Order: sequence, then C-alpha cells, then structure tokens
Amino acid sequence: MQGQGFAGLRVLSLESRRAREMADLIAKNGGQPVVAPSTQELPIGSNPQVLNFISELLAFQFHCVIFLTGVGTRLLAKEAEAICSPEQFTAALARTTVVARGPKPVAVLRELGVPIAVTVPEPNTWREILEVLDQRSDQIPLTGRRIAVQEYGVPSAELLDGLRQRGAEVIPVRVYRWALPEDVAPLQAAVGALTQHDIDVALFTSSVQLQHLLQVAAQMNLQREVISALSRVVVGSIGPVTSEELREHGIEVDLEPEHPRMGFLVRETGERAAEVLRKKKHVAAES
Repeated sequence: MQGQGFAGLRVLSLESRRAREMADLIAKNGGQPVVAPSTQELPIGSNPQVLNFISELLAFQFHCVIFLTGVGTRLLAKEAEAICSPEQFTAALARTTVVARGPKPVAVLRELGVPIAVTVPEPNTWREILEVLDQRSDQIPLTGRRIAVQEYGVPSAELLDGLRQRGAEVIPVRVYRWALPEDVAPLQAAVGALTQHDIDVALFTSSVQLQHLLQVAAQMNLQREVISALSRVVVGSIGPVTSEELREHGIEVDLEPEHPRMGFLVRETGERAAEVLRKKKHVAAES
C-alpha cells in the first residue's frame, strides 16, 4: 500500500529493461524511486558459435541443452530462423533434454512449445543447476555427453567447469553481451547521489549492475567513495550470485528476499529498511 514499507526513503535501482516496473514497485511500497539504468543487452551480431549450435542441434548432436535466460532463449530462436523454420527448431529441441534455469527461460520455452525436462529450483544459480543434474544423474547422465549451455552477458565459468568435471563435453553458446547504456548520465547522477548521502537504499538485481556502477564511478575517480557510501545505505540483493559480487567488493548485503524476484526484493527490503538504516546510523555514530 502507498505510504507503507520504505516510508519515504530514497531507493536507488539500477534496473534497465524493467526500470519502469521497478520504479512502480518502489513507489507502491512507499519509497522515492531513483532509477539509473545500468546495462544494455547487445546481440553479438554475426555469430558462428550460435549458427554452429543450431546446425548441430538439427543434426542430433546434443544430448542436453541448458537455457539460462529468457532473453538468450528468445534470441536463439530468432537466430535459428536463418537456418530452419520455427517448427524445425522446436522439434530439434524436443529431441534433446532441455533444462531451464528459472521462470524466464521457462516462459519463453513454453511459448515456443518446447518440452522442458528439468526446471532448476530457486535461487536458480549454477549450484542449483549442478545439484539438480546430480539428483537426476540416472535419467540425465553427463559423462561422455555433449551439453550446450546458452550463456548470458558473461561466461558462467563455474557451471561450465562443473559440467566438465562430471565428464560432459560442454559447448557454450553466447548470444548477447552486457554493455554500459548509451546514456550514462543517470549512472553518473547515481554515483553523485550515493557519495552525497542522498540515497537511503540500494537494490541490486544482477551482479553486472554493481560492476557497471563501479566502472562509471572509477571514470569519475569516485569508486572508493561509492563503495564506502554503499556501506552506509541499506543494500538489497536479488540472490546469491549478486550477493557474492557485492561481498567481493567489501559491500555488506543487508537483505536477500525469500524468493529471487523483484517484487519480493522490493517488498521485503521495504519492510526492514528503516530498522536496518537506524542500526547502521547508530553504529556509524559510535565509531
């Protein structure tokens, strides 16, 4: 309800594709949204890796395909149109074991009519992917099998290494990369707001958001100041992978939601933000 939750606190979001949705969620939970889009997803253009994957998929060369993101799944389907019909692409996937990391690839695969053998449980990290495959090893053996992994912005080294350690031949399929947005002015403004103590809460829904925030801060010679500022505000993280990135930079994570979803992140952070902020100000005053 309006007026509840954040109770007027200034809440920074670095969400890009769902920036408007995030701003609405923050406002509905009583916060003042400060939205600074931090990323753009760029298709890798002419991509022999993708075309080779599709050709080999059509030729029955994969035992399993792991889809990590909805955006990447949709881009693969679009790239396949250069080689085959949508029906042929769907039929080829139906002949393999399809693993979907979370709700976004699941939604796209269902839209395409692709049967899903395994849906990875929350919090949908590489650890859960390997764990669920270990649990299903009798049905989905990995040793000696060719496994394709649809990657996102950066390679998932831990997942690829884990699959190889289990005896699989792993073929990464990278369909897009992350880059800074064309307009970095909102990110620069966010750096300024953090260092000037004009932000109370910072919400992170991916590790690349922190990477790009710090990249822009470094360009402004303010990276150390931003990391220090994030120690004074309430930090909400969507899940373990993002939290690991924050902690690697010495930033304490105050809250991870029960489920790794934007709505849960906003609501649960809003419910605890005032209390966490009071404790941080008390500690700062005593130090």
